[in-house]
Parts: sequence; structure tokens; C-alpha cells
Amino acid sequence: MNFDFMNPVGFLFLLLIPLFYVFRKAKLFSKISMPLTFSDWGGWVFSWNDRFRKILSVFSEVLCCIAFIFVVLAFCQPVVHHQERVYTSRGTQIIFVVDTSPSMAARDMGDSKRLDAAIDAINKITESNSGGTYGLIAMGAQAAVVVPLTNDIATFNKRLAGLEVGMMGDGTAIGTGLALAIYHINSTKATRKCVVILTDGENNAGQIHPETAAKIAKDNSITLYTVGIGTRGTVPLEYIDPITGKTFSGYYESNFDSSGLENIAMLANGRYYSVESISSLSSALSSIIKKQDVVQSYYIKTIDENFYDKFLLAALICLGLGWFIKRFYLQEFI
Repeated sequence: MNFDFMNPVGFLFLLLIPLFYVFRKAKLFSKISMPLTFSDWGGWVFSWNDRFRKILSVFSEVLCCIAFIFVVLAFCQPVVHHQERVYTSRGTQIIFVVDTSPSMAARDMGDSKRLDAAIDAINKITESNSGGTYGLIAMGAQAAVVVPLTNDIATFNKRLAGLEVGMMGDGTAIGTGLALAIYHINSTKATRKCVVILTDGENNAGQIHPETAAKIAKDNSITLYTVGIGTRGTVPLEYIDPITGKTFSGYYESNFDSSGLENIAMLANGRYYSVESISSLSSALSSIIKKQDVVQSYYIKTIDENFYDKFLLAALICLGLGWFIKRFYLQEFI
């Protein structure tokens, strides 16, 4: 970001301020006055006896001077230059399949729930790798596309933050979620295509077997990574069902067989990651991004944001405040 003035010659108008006070001192410019003298009584001319009023009188003149400076700055056309990358080639395309089953409400990722930890980790990855294209699928007893493949990171992360435990029902349809991801990513022309499944359980719903979907992924050159989230043992669990509004609270026995996730990752030329903390989850996703990284060509685009209207607004505020002080407090007619 760079601040600049497109018309710097306009700063010459600032010389009018000292010239005005020099001419005024030389009595070439003087305040307009209408003397009304009844007799020459030899008294003193009017002056403020109240020190605070004197300060306000000077302050109002300073405000007028500042307003003039703001007008000059606006005339100089202030501009802020922003630079952003415009990619001219496709980067890695990744679809995240996120488990939203009730067990993802287990609070064993530090102080966070498993789903919240997954959301935060994905958010950080997409923010730091803006050149990629990302998609999002919510998985439970069913699966649905939440965000189709897009390079609009702001929209992606906004929809990502809206994932809720239980939104796709009670269950984990890994095969369905993977098949849906394959269907949406297979039609693209990216150099590398990748699906990342984040779950804490085994496949127990849906009509598509995970291995069948994994073989389809391999046949279409789609790499699959599976991430098993959560610790083993008894963990606290609490969530509000988004469909019924009912609160579920208690303890959950976390102990699933990871062999299924390992097998489908291997079938699709990927890898299985077991994560039991937020740091290990972030490391796993960072490792996946590095493995799927693609060198992209881009150019730098400069975007100009004009600020002259903001300086004019500041000038109007200063003039308005100065006029208010003179007219209503000092009771001067100007």
C-alpha cells in the first residue's frame, strides 16, 4: 500500500495562508467592520475579557485555516495505491469434505470442539495460500456442496464458518462425501486435483462404499488425503441440534478404527494423518498444501483508491464547527 498525490502542484496554494496573514498584518486586508460611534469618549475598543472566549476565537480561526488546508489536499488528488496478484494460470484445486456428525462436537482439541478446530485450520490455510481454488462439502448422514470450487477466499471462509454440528444428520457417509467431491472436481482442467476428508469416525451411512469412491478418484488422477481428528478415550461432548434445537450434553467414547481412512487414502495415492491437537492439524494441512503446490504465473495489478472526498468532508466539518463557535457561542455575525 502506497499513499500518493496525483496533483502535487496544488500544494502551492498553501502559500496563500502565510501571504494572507502578511497582507493582513500590513493592513492590506482587514476585517470588515461597521463602526457606530455616538461620541468620541476616548474609551477602549471592544476586546474579550473572558480568557476562554479569546481561546475559542483563535480556535475558530485555526479551524478555518485547517479547512482550507484540507481543500488544498483534496485538490492535490490524494490516492492510495493497492497492489494485488492476478493469477493467469490455475493452481491446485482442493475440495475439503468436512464431517459435521454429532461426534465432531467433542471438545478434545485443546479448548475447542473438533469441528471448530477443523474450521480454523482450513481458514488459516486458505488465507495464506490465496492462489489456490477451494471447494467445501459438508458431510454427515448425507453430503452436500456448501461452496463449489472458487478462488473467492472471503466467500469460501464465510460459508466455512457457517458449518454446524448435526447439520447433515447423525452419521458419517464418507463414501457419499468423497463421491460428491469427485463429481465436482473431475470436470475442471487444473494440473492437480485433491480431496481432503476431515473426519473423526468410520463410514456408517450412505450407499457408496468409500473404497469404490477412492478407486474412482485414482482413475481420474485425483489425490485423496484423509485426516482423522480427535483423541482416544472418553471426551466431553455438547451441541445444539440445528434442526430440532435440542441440546445434547454428556460424554463420548472416542475410539474408531482408522484402517478404513488409511486404506482409501492409499488407494487414491494419498496419505492418512492422525491429529490429536490443533498444532498437529495445522501441520497436516500445511503438509498437504505443500505436496499439492503448483507454480503459478501472475502479474501485479495496481488499484487506486481516491481520498479527495474524505478530505473535502473533513474541510466541511472544520468549517461547520468554526461557524458554530462564532455564531452561537461567540455570537459574532460572519
